[in-house]
Amino acid sequence: MSAKIGIIGGSGLYKMGIMDDVEEVSIDTPFGKTSDKITLGKISDVDVAFLPRHGKDHAIAPHKVNYRANVFALKECGVEYLVSTAAVGSLKKELKPCDFVIADQLIDRTAKRITTFFEDGIVAHVGFADPFCKTLSDIALKVAKEEGVDVHRGTYVCMEGPQFSTRAESNLYRSWNVDVVGMTLASESKLAREAEMCLCGILTVTDYDCWYDGEEDVSVASVVENLKKNDKNMANIIKKLIPRIKYERTCECHNALKHAVITSPELIEKHGNPQVNRVLLKRVTK
Repeated sequence: MSAKIGIIGGSGLYKMGIMDDVEEVSIDTPFGKTSDKITLGKISDVDVAFLPRHGKDHAIAPHKVNYRANVFALKECGVEYLVSTAAVGSLKKELKPCDFVIADQLIDRTAKRITTFFEDGIVAHVGFADPFCKTLSDIALKVAKEEGVDVHRGTYVCMEGPQFSTRAESNLYRSWNVDVVGMTLASESKLAREAEMCLCGILTVTDYDCWYDGEEDVSVASVVENLKKNDKNMANIIKKLIPRIKYERTCECHNALKHAVITSPELIEKHGNPQVNRVLLKRVTK
């Protein structure tokens, strides 16, 4: 079974409970093992591939997730549209715990992660001015509004983790007019663009980070509690979103590599990994 729509589940979304006809598959990648097996199935009669970012037992910390393997494996499954869900801390008072945010911009503060498929003699520079697909994100925003949840658009800053922010860091991000903070979407968004996927980030606010004097500082207990409160809302949004993802891809996402690979096709075939070439660079090496 193949699937054009992929879902990477963040904290609290391991067993979706909304998929039918499921089967689990393991995908070998040139970048190692994925976080867990990929679950193939149907949501509202649409083929979907689901992967839990931290593993089903939440055994993988944000800085240890094999993002390259995860995104590559979903590409092998045929994924063209990727929905990433994640828990975030709010950096603005109006973005309350249990609100939803559709990511529209990104600041990457990570430093320890590999965020490209192309190394060892292959150079690619994809456009990344708008890291999230506007078409897909607009659909997700509309669905969330119809579901009746408080939903916003926002800029996401990705910190290294796994520790939460210091008070100084939290206030620094606020001075940049950032909306939410998390630990995962930067790597996924860069790799999804290189894989020519349309990406949408659906974020659920769990806390006010540690900047807000009127609230207790962020704790794991409060994060988990608010995640559980929003599980049903997230599942409903995903269930209604999936059948609406049927637009023709005319955005820059689906052609991100068209002029991005600087290395000559001959050298790509000579030095590149055959599986990477087949899955990601088929058009480039023709």
